[in-house]
Amino acid sequence: MNRPEREAAVRRIMARSAPPVPPGLAADAVRRGEAKLRHRTAARRLMWLLLTAAAVALAVWTLTAQPWAEPPSETTPPLTGW
Repeated sequence: MNRPEREAAVRRIMARSAPPVPPGLAADAVRRGEAKLRHRTAARRLMWLLLTAAAVALAVWTLTAQPWAEPPSETTPPLTGW
């Protein structure tokens, strides 16, 4: 197919009318898009809530347990009676 034939084929395709679209398609697309946005927003809020709860739980645990402090030694008997 040479260039003029390709151009003519493209012009024929572009000259055709658009295929018929079902009447409720746009409304359905908007409804589904809004639902998807709501779900995405709810999931994002839940993720932040869980992350915040985990950070608070970690902070409370570190303040109460103090994992950086050495535990008292239990292998040496107390020195009494010197």
